[in-house]
Amino acid sequence: MVIEDEIGITVVGEAGDGAQAVQMARDLKPAVVLMDCSLVGMDGILAAREIIRSCTGTAVLICSMHSEDSWVRRAIEAGVRGYIFKSVVDLELASAIKRVAAGELVFDPQIVEQRAREGNGKCELSPRELGVLQAIVDGKSNREIATHFDRSINTIAVHRANIMRTLGINKTANLVVYAIRNGLARIV
Repeated sequence: MVIEDEIGITVVGEAGDGAQAVQMARDLKPAVVLMDCSLVGMDGILAAREIIRSCTGTAVLICSMHSEDSWVRRAIEAGVRGYIFKSVVDLELASAIKRVAAGELVFDPQIVEQRAREGNGKCELSPRELGVLQAIVDGKSNREIATHFDRSINTIAVHRANIMRTLGINKTANLVVYAIRNGLARIV
């Protein structure tokens, strides 16, 4: 109900369990499947894995109460395009769906920070810098990142420079490789 009234989003189906979600995704071929982890029978991550495997062009966004690393890791390994917590504000949910539909990766800031801590022992970047870094990995320009975060292009350029200085990297390509290898960001 939260997203049915959202402009730019059309709900094409609703499944009661994982197996039904897989079948509906195959039949309806949606751009995005919004999936919970806790489903009857086939859990949401197994369903997500099957949807991603069998439905080319369909992205999966997990929205779950499960914040445990084991759930997040399984979802990432399954190939989901995003993982957010059910505590998100309604507007954030709609935005996450639209961003995933546009090809972006969308992970709750808590997840990004936790993965960053795992990657290098501590998180040297602020949550905002981690968000900017993810956008850079997603191939977004400074202008696109500025629009997304509702900041000026100059502010984003400063964030980019700070990220590179903090990590000791001077080329964007090297920054992307570093981010992926160290769990700061991910691409599929």
